[in-house]
Amino acid sequence: MNPDFSPIGLNLPYWVFIAAGCIIAFIITWISIPTIVKISKFKKLYGIPNERTSHIDETPNLGGLAVFAGFVIAAIIFSMKPESDDIKFILGAIIVLFFTGLKDDILVIDPKKKLLGQIIAASIIVIFGNIRITSFYHTFGVEEISYILSVLFTIFLVVVLINGFNLIDGVDGLASGAGIITSLAFGIWFILTKHTTYAVLCFSLTGSLIAFFRFNVFGRENKIFLGDTGSMITGLIVAVFTIKFLEFQQTAPVKYQFHSAPALAFGLLISPLFDTARVFILRIFNGSSPFKADRNHLHHSLLALGNSHLKSTIIILSCNLLFVLLAAVIQKVGNVILIIILTLLAVTLSFLPRMIMRLREKKSIISTG
Repeated sequence: MNPDFSPIGLNLPYWVFIAAGCIIAFIITWISIPTIVKISKFKKLYGIPNERTSHIDETPNLGGLAVFAGFVIAAIIFSMKPESDDIKFILGAIIVLFFTGLKDDILVIDPKKKLLGQIIAASIIVIFGNIRITSFYHTFGVEEISYILSVLFTIFLVVVLINGFNLIDGVDGLASGAGIITSLAFGIWFILTKHTTYAVLCFSLTGSLIAFFRFNVFGRENKIFLGDTGSMITGLIVAVFTIKFLEFQQTAPVKYQFHSAPALAFGLLISPLFDTARVFILRIFNGSSPFKADRNHLHHSLLALGNSHLKSTIIILSCNLLFVLLAAVIQKVGNVILIIILTLLAVTLSFLPRMIMRLREKKSIISTG
């Protein structure tokens, strides 16, 4: 199948544009990062270590600029009709978050102002782009929903995912790794269902994040962090993929439809969604603002056990993949039951690091006693 519109005037197979988007995004991000690191060091634009961070060295935190450049350029060049009209609204929302995150990475802004920027970006996508959830897909017996509820719920979902990726960006490779997994999964599904433009977007994001992952996790001289710019943009783009994945279920070929699509998406996004909900609940329970940073994230618990950044990331992402596999295998149980199962399993696993630490403390007390 060839695309309806070739952005370079050639009638080529659709997979050429998907592969080209991924490769170009990767190359742009790869060649941008050393320059960004050099400028950051010269201008002393660092992520400063403090009691809440998990790194000890001053490291440039403007990796989001490279991811932004790689994704946006590839998306503009290789997106195709009939879905390419969505691109202008997606890019408009990305630009809003880009400047919001950039200011926070350089100067640090009030959390309320950052939240406002996230809501504006989400509103551009939902209200102007009409990219929104229109059904609850029989969850709790609810099918179609009103326009107002659709808009409000979708904006809430987008803001949650933006913050979710922002909050899990506490150890090397976690936010970018989660972004790679989700964009790859959605991208493969978009290819199978012939939604070529969204497949291009997915693989463009994948290419950008893979290039960034290399420097973030394995970089020495050119090590760099994603920053609020990169993590929020990643969360926004993944939110769009999630919405489209759910909406396209209604028109997808039967063999590619999922019995419990919302629950499957929940399983795919369990890392940012569950950790965000868990941390917010703990903060409120402790009487502090849900937006006040602390060290209650799952990755902090894994680091406290003596795991390295990479090992902590591998553990969390491996669990994420197991959640996706479980959701796919037992999808016929229905959305509500499957979401409950995944949530209970996530809660159980989240207690393990604390339990292990307590056991070690008891052993230490016994051995010294």
